[in-house]
Amino acid sequence: MERSRLVFSGSGGQGVITAAILLAKAAVLFEGKNATQSQSYGAAARGGATRSDVLISESDIYFPKVVQPNILVSLTQESYNTFSGIIRPGGLLLVDARFVSIEKKVDAKHISLPMYETVMEKIGKPIVFNICMLGALLGATRLVQAQSILKVLEISIPRDFMDMNKKALELGMEMGESAAS
Repeated sequence: MERSRLVFSGSGGQGVITAAILLAKAAVLFEGKNATQSQSYGAAARGGATRSDVLISESDIYFPKVVQPNILVSLTQESYNTFSGIIRPGGLLLVDARFVSIEKKVDAKHISLPMYETVMEKIGKPIVFNICMLGALLGATRLVQAQSILKVLEISIPRDFMDMNKKALELGMEMGESAAS
């Protein structure tokens, strides 16, 4: 892996920033890579637009902002409309099928998955939607090992929520692996 440039986008309350933080922590703490994570919020913490940039690299990172991501995650139509034009040619665009209608205007591999619906059907709690999305991303890209994400979750969340998060990660991984093959 040379350098992965990711933009996670959605709206406040979806957990896109939390997912970005978990990914960056996993890369640094358990994979021995360099990573940066930065974020911006819309006018409202809940419901406003959110964006988080993540850079993962084996070499030093000198600038933490992602200008042209090779991976874009969009969990709302607004974020897709705003950011789909900045993806690098040949990159990966991951969206949730319920919230985003894809327009094939960008030169990227499009993956549209029913992540939210799967979480609601199999787990019943939307709070782990972001973890399912992170699993789908890992299943499609292998940026870090799922075990590294689980280790970060173990030190970041209450133990009572581990089983639910682990299941959401596994559901996402299965969807991401299927879509990538």
